[in-house]
Amino acid sequence: MCRQLGYLGPQVRVGDMLTLGTHSLRTQAWAPKDMRRGGTINADGFGVAWWRDDADDSVTVSRYRNSAPIWTDPAVEEVLPQLESWAVLAAVRSATVGMPIERSACAPFTHGRWAFSHNGMVPQWRRTLAAVAAEFDSTAAELGAGLFEPTRLLEAESATDSATLWVLLRGLLATGAPDGEWGAAPAALSLLVSAVLAHAPRSRLNFLLGDGAQLWATTWHHSLSALVTDDFAILSSEPFDDDPRWQPIPDRSLVTARPGALSVDPLPTAPASPEYDAIPKGTPQ
Repeated sequence: MCRQLGYLGPQVRVGDMLTLGTHSLRTQAWAPKDMRRGGTINADGFGVAWWRDDADDSVTVSRYRNSAPIWTDPAVEEVLPQLESWAVLAAVRSATVGMPIERSACAPFTHGRWAFSHNGMVPQWRRTLAAVAAEFDSTAAELGAGLFEPTRLLEAESATDSATLWVLLRGLLATGAPDGEWGAAPAALSLLVSAVLAHAPRSRLNFLLGDGAQLWATTWHHSLSALVTDDFAILSSEPFDDDPRWQPIPDRSLVTARPGALSVDPLPTAPASPEYDAIPKGTPQ
């Protein structure tokens, strides 16, 4: 469906993270190896987010997106390599039939210090995610009043499942502790995966989330690999080179990564359902 990548470590050129390796993210746009019946190419746009220090010592995230195929955009080699950051999150998109191909539909989606990408799909996403929002809203006293009113879904940047998932996830993140308390992110991701699967068990939910200091991811159907050393951490839908230190992440996992640390825990089991992986790309949404 899409390919995504997250990096944390020493300063790198932002554009280089899109073209690094013999099987770079840009190459994965037109020659992916492990799409798992989620399409054949990722030519419906791309985006990249990077973090920077502000004058007041706060950290914010910037981004660049384009609805054209990544290999057609000269900014990848002419502009983005002029920017440097210690943290990068990027994605190339394969749109599900029926969803718009537009810049605002391209990940990463950002808010405050957060950046988010989704590789997968949610069947009947409008009905499903409205039901999830209503469920969250019913427990607003615990999770944060007003954050999950179904009308908040209209804040999504684009009429897609991924953009709407981000509205729900950023609401969950807003209920957590401020910067420095990382427990909120994995709890929010796990809760969102469980809630979506309860309403749409055939969903494909590979999430990638970063805040400039740590990366989190989920695997639910699609591939993910990790390359973590004492100096850097990378999560990628597919390894971009032949480094033997790449580790495949098991399906149905919750991943936390930063330089020197990789944690992989099982996600809660989904309700019993028909074979969710039988849905071909192009199923009407």
